[in-house]
Amino acid sequence: MKQTIYTPSAPNAIGPYSQAVKAGNTYYLSGQIAIDPSTNTVIQGSVADEAHQVMRNIGALLSSQGLGYEHIVKSSIFLRSMDDFADVNAVYGSYFEGDYPARETVEVSRLPKDVAVEISVIAVE
Repeated sequence: MKQTIYTPSAPNAIGPYSQAVKAGNTYYLSGQIAIDPSTNTVIQGSVADEAHQVMRNIGALLSSQGLGYEHIVKSSIFLRSMDDFADVNAVYGSYFEGDYPARETVEVSRLPKDVAVEISVIAVE
């Protein structure tokens, strides 16, 4: 059985998708970009600033289900430029305490709202 997840603490979906979906004990979080949920606008700043906002959005979705970053088992990071890898990697890594999820990072030609980074995750209870 599948359950749609919604929280006002994370940005609203900008298309025909859910913020997250739970199936069994697994949570599939849609890709998050640097949208401030209080204004529903993309934040302005560096790629590190964007990455922090993305991780806060992921944290809000996890928290709404009683979960934390330690429940993430898989991440997918999409970058506008691989030149931003070190900055995003440093921010991303700061949200974990050593037991890191599986992950891939890829450069893409364009992201929604022309942001520099998007991250999606899979978490397990």
